[in-house]
Amino acid sequence: MASANVLEFTDSNFDSQVLSSPTPVVVDFWATWCQPCLMLAPVIDAVAAEFAGRVKVGKVDIDTNRQVASLHQINSIPTVLIFKNGQVVKRFVGFTKKDNLVAAINQAIEAAA
Repeated sequence: MASANVLEFTDSNFDSQVLSSPTPVVVDFWATWCQPCLMLAPVIDAVAAEFAGRVKVGKVDIDTNRQVASLHQINSIPTVLIFKNGQVVKRFVGFTKKDNLVAAINQAIEAAA
C-alpha cells in the first residue's frame, strides 16, 4: 500500500475518518492500474510524513470503494480532495506537484486554526 503515515479510507470508514475529522484530511482517490496514480504515490507519502500529527492523509481505492468515489464525483484519477470540517476545500485532478498540495494543506490548516 503506502507509508505508515498514509491511511486507507473505505466506503465503511470514510464518514468517521474523513467527514467527522477535527483536523484537515487529504484524500487521494486512486486505482492500482492507474499509472499517474502510481506516480503520485511518493508525493502523497512525502506529504503524509511532512504533516504527520497535524493532518490526516489517506487513499481510497476507487475499484473497491465505488460508493465514496461516486458520492464525491470522482470521474478522473488521480483526484486529491482536501477536506476541512467535512467539506471539500480543494480539488486536484491529475498528477499534482508536492508544492501545490503543501500550499493547499497549509491554507486548510490556517483556516482551521
